[in-house]
Amino acid sequence: MLLPGIECFLNASLSAPNGSKVQLRIASIHHTTEKHATQRIISVYYILYMTHFGQSVRELRERLRRDDPSFSVRQVAQRVGVQPAYLSKVERGDVMPPSEATTIRLAKELGVDEDVLLALAGKVSSDLQEIIRKRPRLFADLIRELKEAPDEAVLRVVREVREGDW
Repeated sequence: MLLPGIECFLNASLSAPNGSKVQLRIASIHHTTEKHATQRIISVYYILYMTHFGQSVRELRERLRRDDPSFSVRQVAQRVGVQPAYLSKVERGDVMPPSEATTIRLAKELGVDEDVLLALAGKVSSDLQEIIRKRPRLFADLIRELKEAPDEAVLRVVREVREGDW
């Protein structure tokens, strides 16, 4: 049983041709309300995460390690605050990417942009989530309009907002 009322009756890991790892869980959920008797609802959960997150972390760490031996799995894990075995599993794609806080610490340790590493982990920083929650419709429209725009156009919008006189 996964949680009270949830039973997992199929759990499979698959590898896609592009190297991504897909975990498929089919669960039976039992839901009881005051008005209805117990219902049996079958849900399919796809937990997708890209092994390229772990591969990217390993490549960054190994690149740094060539010039500085303090970038071993053991030492980086210690500085980031995780077990070396866990970091190794992350790098191999055996486990889901770490929490936002751990991913940010890892980005700082490896000298990469936090938002980029969070995006590789399939996450958005909590500060950006809070900004979007305050005006969800406006930000949803803005992001959808900019999704096909070339980088130069997006940078132009950013500059205009940054330099604007509000």
